[in-house]
Amino acid sequence: MRILIVGAGAIGGYFGGRLLKAGRDVTFLVRPRRASELAQHGLVIESPAGGVVIPSPPTIMAEKIEGPFDLVLLSCKAYDLAGAMNSFAAAVGPGTMILPLLNGMRHLDLLSERFGRSRVLGGHCLIAVTRDPRGAIVHLNESQTLSFGELDGERSDRIRAVDDQLANAGFDARLSDRIVQGMWDKWVFLATLAGITCLMRASIGDIMASAGGERSIISLLEECRAIAEGEGYAPAAAVLERILGTLTAAGSPLTASMLRDLEANAPVEADHIVGDLLERRPVRITSDREPCWLSAAYTHLKAYETRRTRSPGPDSPAKGRG
Repeated sequence: MRILIVGAGAIGGYFGGRLLKAGRDVTFLVRPRRASELAQHGLVIESPAGGVVIPSPPTIMAEKIEGPFDLVLLSCKAYDLAGAMNSFAAAVGPGTMILPLLNGMRHLDLLSERFGRSRVLGGHCLIAVTRDPRGAIVHLNESQTLSFGELDGERSDRIRAVDDQLANAGFDARLSDRIVQGMWDKWVFLATLAGITCLMRASIGDIMASAGGERSIISLLEECRAIAEGEGYAPAAAVLERILGTLTAAGSPLTASMLRDLEANAPVEADHIVGDLLERRPVRITSDREPCWLSAAYTHLKAYETRRTRSPGPDSPAKGRG
């Protein structure tokens, strides 16, 4: 199976590097600067699960793509999706599968509109990675899960073929019959985490130590959970308990990568992570006595984007998403 990894940033570089080391047929679709960097220094992964160094990994630029790949793995930020789709369009043929690892759900519609829904798989990952100033990919903890599946949950021949390629490649690959539910579960968690830490400009531990902090977190989580329920994807009780435990852990240093982007004056995924969820709210969820935390978080992020257009800063280094 010919696999095209769109980009060689933190997430794409990590999973692509593991697949290369495991002997899979992987090519990275990159821009000239990253191609030069990889040619000079190689693909370097530093991880508690074991380091990887691949001198001169296979790369290609968009204008050089001459035929279809079997699998396209996509891990860009949501605001880069349109450009990414243009860059790999020539790699999509009749049998090509597209496996996106973006957060939220809007990208599924955009990819389906461009390439056809039959080519799009569901996926999400649980990993914390970043790139250091040298361009090396640094794995920050032990989590390295990539979940994937058919959007309708079918165990098709093609998804089994993907499973064969991703299995035993140095990370935790999980074929899921309920991948869309898993994507919603992660979205509920991430929208709450991003919304509250960006709105308060603080970690979970600092918010929990503040007056009204725990109540604010729980209220925002309930808003997000209720929207998921309205869409038919309410988190199971055990999942919700796990999310709540993570989001209310005393002393936790946890923040969303969106907050780190915001603090670096970099672009943020406000519309894709928070705005799209807010648009799916069918009725007013909160009472007149309770603030709408999701709406407040979205307004806060959009105000940041408005200010940033007057004084844009450099894009932050590629970061992984938890």
